[in-house]
Amino acid sequence: MTAVDVLIVGAGPSGAVAAHTLATRGFSVLCLEQGDWVSPAEMPGDKSAFELLTRTRWNWDGNRRGRREDYPLEVTDAEAPVMMFGAVGGSSVIYGAHWLRMLPSDFKVRTLDGVADDWPLDYADVEPYYRRVDEFIGVSGLAGDPAYPDQDFPLPPHPLGKSGMKMARAMNDLGWHWWPGTHAIPSSAFKSMEQCMRWGTCERGCPAGAKASFDLAYWPHAIAAGAQLVTGARVARITVDQRTGLADGAIWLDQDKVEHRVKANSVVLAANSVGTARILLMSDDRGAGLANSSGLVGRNLMIHPNVFSIGAYEDDIESWLGPAGQLLYSMEFYETDRARGFVRGAKWNLMPIPGILAALELFDDLPFDRRWGGQAHELSRFGGKLLGWYANADDLPEEHNRVTLDPSVTDDTGLPAAKISYRLSENTKRIMAFNAERMREAHEAAGAAHIVVRNEPMPSGHLLGTARMGTDPARSVVDPHGRSHDIPNLYIADGSVMVTGGGVNPTSTITALALRTAEHLAASAKDLPTMIA
Repeated sequence: MTAVDVLIVGAGPSGAVAAHTLATRGFSVLCLEQGDWVSPAEMPGDKSAFELLTRTRWNWDGNRRGRREDYPLEVTDAEAPVMMFGAVGGSSVIYGAHWLRMLPSDFKVRTLDGVADDWPLDYADVEPYYRRVDEFIGVSGLAGDPAYPDQDFPLPPHPLGKSGMKMARAMNDLGWHWWPGTHAIPSSAFKSMEQCMRWGTCERGCPAGAKASFDLAYWPHAIAAGAQLVTGARVARITVDQRTGLADGAIWLDQDKVEHRVKANSVVLAANSVGTARILLMSDDRGAGLANSSGLVGRNLMIHPNVFSIGAYEDDIESWLGPAGQLLYSMEFYETDRARGFVRGAKWNLMPIPGILAALELFDDLPFDRRWGGQAHELSRFGGKLLGWYANADDLPEEHNRVTLDPSVTDDTGLPAAKISYRLSENTKRIMAFNAERMREAHEAAGAAHIVVRNEPMPSGHLLGTARMGTDPARSVVDPHGRSHDIPNLYIADGSVMVTGGGVNPTSTITALALRTAEHLAASAKDLPTMIA
């Protein structure tokens, strides 16, 4: 039986940051990851059939993708689809690496808008950790965005390209805010990552190894510092010492379904907002859930419902060039303006859209005979001429939006699937509808020949809120450092702890909080009993 100082569950961004932070401070660290390493050579972005591959074997929907590394999700009660990816690096393997901090207002929505709850932290508390992660992974961006407090970046921004310049001019004509995209994608070679080759397929995995997916950006450094990483390891439960009430390790299953036990002095959950809730719920024989005296484990799920508007352009705008990623973003409709009929708002990001199938799908409302044979060739002229505005809606936490254990669906080891229950609030629907129409106006201003608006939510990998932080144990699962109120050597380091989700892509905030949590664990570990001999 293995014994370590710290057991980490999940090798995505937060697990990678925690492992590196603790290993460099001399702790023995073991991370269990249900997925495996994914080679850039396997990824579809540089393959001629990349559009077919991303609709099948690399589909964003794990239930359709069907990899054994992923566990199933029961989503019949979910109004918005959920995506994640089991691998070293987690979903960062297939993220667009949009790298935006939450804004100061996101931490104080109760004070400012009278909704949800304020965080027990503010922007200034998290800012030093934002900056340190930015510097470690080589974030590319342009300082001076008036939407943010002062910030700087280690690397210069990526080029806007013809596509970005076209939309930037339109936004200027409208008088709307925009700023060059900020990315966890190095604009020049950085540490173990290559320079961006502008494949434009970031969300299909970067075939050049030029994106800060955390298998590249953090794990090599964590392993060099002494952290151990075991892949193909599915955690069945966190174990608790009955004498002390402290977590003392985990039981996990390998790919042959053989059971293993690991002992640890401290446990860090970093399995994303769905996976962490699932593990906590599986870890209590009484069915109430581990670390769940508040009853909030699994509740308050937030996923950033994502609406979009795609414009097809007649002129050559080179929309196969990345990063994709975001060419630029807009915070014009991010902060609350009650005259719009809702509180909070959305962040927009402009993405190039490569591929012929993408162009044909844009016209799927036409009759079949208009999309076949010669007609299809006529429509395919828009290939490489598509631009997409996508908006992350700030969906505020609601307790009925939650993760539970499904009573009948299981993974291939017999563990219960996560059941997702999620309903869009009226406020969220208004945010989505309003921003979808404004994005249409932006395409019109840019001269699009054909515009499609989709107001139903796209798949989201932004999984937040199911083990929220707070100072009151009756109304939160962990304290402001991610430490369980109920079990003081159990920490949560992923997006589960977020009180509200804001409207920006969350990985920057998740990793900053993970760094803060890991450093707190390191500083406080000496005050806890030793759980291993």
